[in-house]
Amino acid sequence: MKSIRRHLLLWALGALSAGAAVLLGASYLVTLEELDEVFDENLKQVALAVASHHAFGVDYTPRTRGELPALPERYELPPLPEPVRRRAKFDYVTQAWTAAGERRFASDPTVQIPVLQRNGLSVLEASGESWHVYTVATPRGIAQAAQRVASRHLLAVETTVHMLLPAALVILLTGALLVVALRRGLQPLQRAADSVAARSERSLEAIGTAGFPREIHPLVRAIDGLMQRLSQAFRTQGQFVADAAHELRTPITALRLQLQLLERSRDEVQRAAALAQLRAGIERSQHLVQQLLQLSRVEPDAPAPGRETVDLAELAREVVAEASVRAEHRGIDLGADAAEPACLPGDREQLRVLLGNLVENAIRYSPAGSVVDVRAGADVHGLRLQVQDNGPGIPPAERERVFDRFYRGAGVQAGSDAAGSGLGLAIVRAVAQRHGAEVALLDPPGGGPGLLVEVRFPG
Repeated sequence: MKSIRRHLLLWALGALSAGAAVLLGASYLVTLEELDEVFDENLKQVALAVASHHAFGVDYTPRTRGELPALPERYELPPLPEPVRRRAKFDYVTQAWTAAGERRFASDPTVQIPVLQRNGLSVLEASGESWHVYTVATPRGIAQAAQRVASRHLLAVETTVHMLLPAALVILLTGALLVVALRRGLQPLQRAADSVAARSERSLEAIGTAGFPREIHPLVRAIDGLMQRLSQAFRTQGQFVADAAHELRTPITALRLQLQLLERSRDEVQRAAALAQLRAGIERSQHLVQQLLQLSRVEPDAPAPGRETVDLAELAREVVAEASVRAEHRGIDLGADAAEPACLPGDREQLRVLLGNLVENAIRYSPAGSVVDVRAGADVHGLRLQVQDNGPGIPPAERERVFDRFYRGAGVQAGSDAAGSGLGLAIVRAVAQRHGAEVALLDPPGGGPGLLVEVRFPG
């Protein structure tokens, strides 16, 4: 994983470098534009000076109003000394022409700038180079002043190059300030990390956002939320272990007493009775342990359920077939109404546990001769599972509490069939919540005795 500090620093320096490059490019273009304006004006002044100058051996001053002096046939500057001529490369070149197009004067005869008849600024090619040329045309002659385009570009480049060092110093200084700022800005993260690292595995108090910058408040709140969930999970786990230990103590004590009765039995009748009680106690203990394991698999911190396509109708038929022997043994008419497919994504085994617990409760608490119906299907609200019996039912005041672990209603505790563990409905709700479903305990249609348990899945 990359360092946040290094990542931010590299991006910031990259942005500064790109900005500096854009700034230097813009500086070059602006400088070149300004130079063009200044030098074009200079060319104009030089051309006007050449046009009005009398140093060519020509007196341009009229002797009488409207009369101009005659131009000499040709005027050439005296040649420059050879060393100077070899090394000279004039930035400005001036020329004078007659009205007929004959060059009378050139400051650098090696530059062949063509004569132009129009006044003003032009850009043209001469002697293999680009030139800015300003032309002043008069009735008696033409004056031109020219400057190399490359000279202006070179001056603009030199001006831009002079800005490279200040730009580099700005980038380095900004980078150093960013290093200091990032180091100080990331200190709150280190404080939060130190606060978490200093805690024990059972110290899950919230860190709190006081003293931390707003930018890391979401991180601190997320850590606090995680600690709150862990604290709740630990409390739930501790309560679960305590309840399980308490619930297991009773059947284990009963098994020990039944074993002692079996050992003290003096005849076959007493031995058979004690053995039957021992077997029933073992079955109850086995059922309790099995439900504890099922509950542990649907705890909030348990692995997420698998996702496969589950047909609730097919699942209902399978669970009813498995429980039919037990229902028949108790004299209960168990049936399934699940003809149409009702498919949803979910964990097949967990949904089997959910439906199995509902059917087991219905068989356990319904008297002989009762009817238990299992229905699976779809309606306009989504998919649903229903288990309906005509047993004693659950009073409305207790329909929320029966989902608590190890809770048994008062009527069940007083009855002869109080062999349940009090975990069935807790497992049903936990599995339903992991599948986004809701569990409702309702009165049977028609107002008869019994209970209708409906699990409704989102559509």
